Amino acid sequence: MNFIETRGNDGKHPVEVSFSSAILAPIASFGGIYVPKTLPELGADFLQKHIDSGYKKLAKDVLAAFEIDIESDVIDEALSLYDEFDNATNPVPLVKVKDDLYVSELYHGPTRAFKDMALQPFGVVLSSLAEKRNENYLIMAATSGDTGPAALETFKNRANVQVACLYPDGGTSDVQRLQMVTENAENLKVIGIHGDFDDAQNALKRLLGSATFKAKLKEKNIHLSAANSVNFGRIIFQLIYHIHSYLELVRKQAIALGDKVYLDVPSGNFGNALGGYYAMKMGLPVEKILIASNKNNVLTQLIKRGQYDLRDMTVVSTSSPAMDILKSSNVERILFDMFGAARTRELMFQLDNDKHYALSAEELAQFQAIFAADFCEDDEGRQYIKDAFADGYLMDPHTATCFKAYETCRDKPLITIAYSTAEWTKFSPTIANALTGEQDASDIDALKAIAEEAGIAIPAMINELFTKDITQKTIIDKQDIEKEILAFL
Repeated sequence: MNFIETRGNDGKHPVEVSFSSAILAPIASFGGIYVPKTLPELGADFLQKHIDSGYKKLAKDVLAAFEIDIESDVIDEALSLYDEFDNATNPVPLVKVKDDLYVSELYHGPTRAFKDMALQPFGVVLSSLAEKRNENYLIMAATSGDTGPAALETFKNRANVQVACLYPDGGTSDVQRLQMVTENAENLKVIGIHGDFDDAQNALKRLLGSATFKAKLKEKNIHLSAANSVNFGRIIFQLIYHIHSYLELVRKQAIALGDKVYLDVPSGNFGNALGGYYAMKMGLPVEKILIASNKNNVLTQLIKRGQYDLRDMTVVSTSSPAMDILKSSNVERILFDMFGAARTRELMFQLDNDKHYALSAEELAQFQAIFAADFCEDDEGRQYIKDAFADGYLMDPHTATCFKAYETCRDKPLITIAYSTAEWTKFSPTIANALTGEQDASDIDALKAIAEEAGIAIPAMINELFTKDITQKTIIDKQDIEKEILAFL
């Protein structure tokens, strides 16, 4: 299967590229990104075939349906990393929370966040390509808290790869920050910036598209790629767990094969929701995708009113910081799929230049046929956390936003799958505050208090962070990012 460009072709890039080319060089013509030329049709027969399949078998067959140009042994090695998750036989547990609400727990990997589901295998695939080509790559990542730790974890000490990870100083939880700044592999560089996630992501996309920066890297015999979800190598692994979670409902006899469900997704950069959208288009029986946001509710405005308007907006810090994002990269792939390259280029140029675009009434109707959206204030989220804990379920503040969308966005009494994108351990002060009203608890004190209250252990990979040395101390202004990366290289 070949990949094409969301904003059309500029005559300088190939009109179509292979999967391996798309993940090694993820920025396309006019600053666009890559999408599959066509999506494979899975349908009822595929789902029936995989009723009793384990996660790795399902994943391998989904990847095979895309006909990607990656050797089978590399895919096997990549998928084998799921064996290191909490439960090797089921890395994504599905937990019943209410009669019609199940939570798909995506955080049982090494960094306790959903990004492990995609970045663990993606790291193997990309680094194997680099080695096979005898090329050296700089992998750039911008993070609001989860992509960074997962990217650093998967690429550390891998041959032919160096990583520069940008994060907003003060814009992540303490645990997320510690997961990054305690990494000591020589091929990793962590850079805190004065600014927010959008600043980090804009810097990443600018450098990915900069001919001058690429020329400087070429002098060092280094190519450039990215670990963010602008890279389809991330997305292809993210759509798999939507299919798995649906099949888990069938296995639990909560639904019959073919019954439609709601997918309820906490959304920042929209990659998780995009994975659900592609799964739906490939044949997964989905009624609608519910988009849960926090107070940075640009996606709610887009889906409810057809307006993507950043003109008077700045990022607001919330208790769900991984969603403190205003410019969601993967909406572009939805625009392309619905409206084509010419319209996508027009809308994205308007957003880049005017900080605003508006969908037509017909375009908005297409969006609303697939998506519904709402946003959750911090105090609402704390109440959802408290109520769920009283019912026996412990969740993080990002998952809590899904409970708001579950209550307000459904118009049919269908089973709903909410996606839990991070373990409670990454945001313990917020959860301690929700459960006890405790203010300003340190992460370690909050972790201990919650673990005792819930009768569970703090995972070792979280507990040990507080005794590790801080090895990554760089914090700079955003205009100095390029210079800092080149000095690292």
